Amino acid sequence: MKRINTAVIPAAGLGTRFLPATKAQPKEMLPLVDKPAIQHVVEEAVHAGLRDILIITGRGKRAIEDHFDRSFELEHYLEKAGKFEMLKEMQAIAEMANIHYVRQGEPRGLGHAVAVARQHVGDEPFAVMLGDDIMTGRSTVLSDMVTLHERYGRSVLALKEFPRNEISSYGCALVEAVDDSLVRVLDVVEKPKPEDAPSNLAVMGRYIFTPEIFDCLEQVQPGAGGEIQLTDAIALLLQQQTIYGYVFEEGRYDIGDKLDYLRATVELAIEREDLGPKFRTFLADLVQRKKLI
Repeated sequence: MKRINTAVIPAAGLGTRFLPATKAQPKEMLPLVDKPAIQHVVEEAVHAGLRDILIITGRGKRAIEDHFDRSFELEHYLEKAGKFEMLKEMQAIAEMANIHYVRQGEPRGLGHAVAVARQHVGDEPFAVMLGDDIMTGRSTVLSDMVTLHERYGRSVLALKEFPRNEISSYGCALVEAVDDSLVRVLDVVEKPKPEDAPSNLAVMGRYIFTPEIFDCLEQVQPGAGGEIQLTDAIALLLQQQTIYGYVFEEGRYDIGDKLDYLRATVELAIEREDLGPKFRTFLADLVQRKKLI
C-alpha cells in the first residue's frame, strides 16, 4: 500500500466573495486572529503526516510564497530585539513542510486546478485540501481519511450533513452505509436543486484521491464558464473503482462565507490560552450590553 505524502492545496481563486479585502491580497492570506488561513490548512496537512505540499497559485498570489519562505531581515530584527520566541515561530513556518508551487495559469475550475498537480504528484495517492474549508484544531478529519485510505486503498471524500435548502451550494453524494462514519459513495451531483438532491450529505473540501483521478479529469468536458468540475471527474472514477465517504459533524468552517469567517475567528480566539479568558469575558459582557439596548 502506497502511503500518502502529498497534499495539493488549490489557491488560485480570485476571492470575489471577500472583495474589496481581496482586491490586492490573496484571500488565503486573510488572517484568523493572527495566522493566515492557508497556514491553518498547511498545519492540518502536516499534523496528518503530509509534509510534501503543492500549492496551486495564480497571478497576484506571491504573498503566499513569501509567507512560507524565510525572511532573513525580519529574523535578524527579532534576534537583535531579543524576541527569541517569535523568531522561533517565524523560522518554524518555513521549516514545517516541503512546499512547492505551480501556477494554474487561468481560473478554469477546481478540476483544472487539481489536474495541474499531475506532474508533481505522479502515480501516487494524494490529498486535496480546499483553502476555504478550515478545520478547527481538534478536528481529525484528514488524519482519519488518511487512515481509511491506508486500510482500503481507495479514494475518500469528506462528507457533512446539511439542511436540504442549503445543499445546492455543494456537491452532493448518494451513499450506502458501511460502518459508523464510513459510507460507500454511489453517485455525486454538483450543486443540485434541493428537490433533486440524492441525499443531505455535502462533499466538503477534503479529499483523498488515487492517481486514476487524473485520467478522469482529462476526460471531463468543460461546463459553464469553461470550468472543469472535480465532481464530474469523481463520477467517472466511480465507474472504475469504489470511493468511500467519511461523514463528520463538527469542526469545519467555510471562511469564504463572511459569517463563517467571523465564527471561525471567534472560536479560534476563545480556544487560545493567551486570548481566550479575556475574550470570553468581553463576549459575555457584549451579550449582556446588547440585551439591554
